[in-house]
Amino acid sequence: MHQKVAITSRSREGGHVRFLIHSIISQADSNGIISSGRPYSRFAAVLVLLYEKNGELRVLLTTRAKTMRSHPGQTALPGGKVDDTDVDAIAAAYREANEEVGLPLNSPHIHTLCQLRPFTSSSKLVVTPVVALLTDLSLLDKLQRSENEVDRIFDHPLEAILDPPLAAKEPLVELGSDDWFYKSSEFHGSDYHNWTDVTVPWLGNTGYRMHRFRASASPIKGLTAEILIMTASIAYNRLPTYEHFAPNQLTKFVDILQYLDAAHAMVTEQSGTSTPIGISGSS
Repeated sequence: MHQKVAITSRSREGGHVRFLIHSIISQADSNGIISSGRPYSRFAAVLVLLYEKNGELRVLLTTRAKTMRSHPGQTALPGGKVDDTDVDAIAAAYREANEEVGLPLNSPHIHTLCQLRPFTSSSKLVVTPVVALLTDLSLLDKLQRSENEVDRIFDHPLEAILDPPLAAKEPLVELGSDDWFYKSSEFHGSDYHNWTDVTVPWLGNTGYRMHRFRASASPIKGLTAEILIMTASIAYNRLPTYEHFAPNQLTKFVDILQYLDAAHAMVTEQSGTSTPIGISGSS
């Protein structure tokens, strides 16, 4: 489908960007959780598409259509649920990106870097981030959003996820607008990023820190923010300038997976079927 990246064979990326990409590849997750015997209905994949522009790494994002059943109007990475036609998470991520924004399924300019460790969504899906590198920016001009799924395609500097004020040079949405109505006096953080700590009952009433980043379109928050914090932390080999986790937040996926399996087992038992109920589709 897409080439495995070979950074040393290309000269257009600067040395700094090559180092960032190698950092990401070194943290690849090869556990293959989708092949773990759990039903396909519990898995999803998203594409973290990176590219170099003006000497910095940027990431492709979308604003979900307001007519979507799940998370309407919210920022997302291209992606969705794995189906039985997908051989793995990588195939699912690219298929969904093709459907949502018209990213070519076969291109010598799109290079798969790695899969990162999975995350869990609010609908109890196991979400695998697939990181890829785009090396021909002209492909961005050819992207076409699916009107049924995507309201807007935009991007954001990856490093600004670690240090939010770096986004000040971006054409950010106005303070007080529908896309950034958060008042600094009411939230922890700043005009570029804030967070709220909540309790998650199905994770044993442990904490969760909801991060929000001001962007040029809809705010980057929730699962999308979590995935980008991990991606940026690996690439730049440093922690964010803010405190990432809530005081009692589960940070290891193996611990989260235990609660997730228990939650699905309970739902399956109550429904009398091998397919968990109550999981809405997302693409």
